[in-house]
Amino acid sequence: MELFIVTAGVIRKEGRILIAQRYVKTDHALKWEFPGGKLEEGETPEQCLTREIEEELDLRIEVKDIFKVVYHRYVDKEILLLCYLCNCIGGQAKAIDCHDFRWIDIEELKKYDFVEADLPIVEKILSLGEHIFEIDG
Repeated sequence: MELFIVTAGVIRKEGRILIAQRYVKTDHALKWEFPGGKLEEGETPEQCLTREIEEELDLRIEVKDIFKVVYHRYVDKEILLLCYLCNCIGGQAKAIDCHDFRWIDIEELKKYDFVEADLPIVEKILSLGEHIFEIDG
């Protein structure tokens, strides 16, 4: 089984966090996730995340420290998910390469159906509460 290294960002802006909804015709259709994508050869995880967020949502971000590392095995693949804390530093979000997106309050995380690999990230954010907006590491 192939292992993919992927990045994701807990992107913060004005007391809210950005989540994205997967396309209908993809794995985990219409489930929600923290945006990011697959690491390409020759780039660092931080460069990958910056590129993916710009391609998918037309946002500029500042990648801070690693927030959570998740290993998850799906039926057809394994992923090592590197999730970073990020700050939005420019742009107006657009659903370019995702079905939809939302800026949400922390408590709203409980209302969305997330992909399995992102659930440990949701749990960590909920355990930190509003403190998530005060930390960069």
